[in-house]
Amino acid sequence: MKQGLLAVLSLIALTSLCDTINQLFLKSAIDSLNFTPTFNIIKIFKFIFKLISNPRLWLGFGFSSISLCIWLVVLSKADLNFAFSADSMHYIFIALASRFVLKEKMSTRRWLGTGLIMVGIVFVSLS
Repeated sequence: MKQGLLAVLSLIALTSLCDTINQLFLKSAIDSLNFTPTFNIIKIFKFIFKLISNPRLWLGFGFSSISLCIWLVVLSKADLNFAFSADSMHYIFIALASRFVLKEKMSTRRWLGTGLIMVGIVFVSLS
């Protein structure tokens, strides 16, 4: 594998990892509020205030910003078609984080789909 390709794939993996951490922080922030959807405008504003004062939300935004910066470097080094296809790694990272960090149930069908994504990324990387 070419050195340049390995560097680009590593950067794409890093941006996918940052995206995954972002999603974990956002999920944690929203779950901590126990919000029940309502049409009461006062409750909605209270919810928004609680949400924007939650440090986990801002940590998520921080990782999203880091991911964006890395992604811009990726786009300067690789074709968009290749980079965007390889960025599907975040589906794999999210599946693993959901299962092992959030302890969510993963069906066999979902693991199979995640495996097919991995195969697709390999095909894209080799093309």
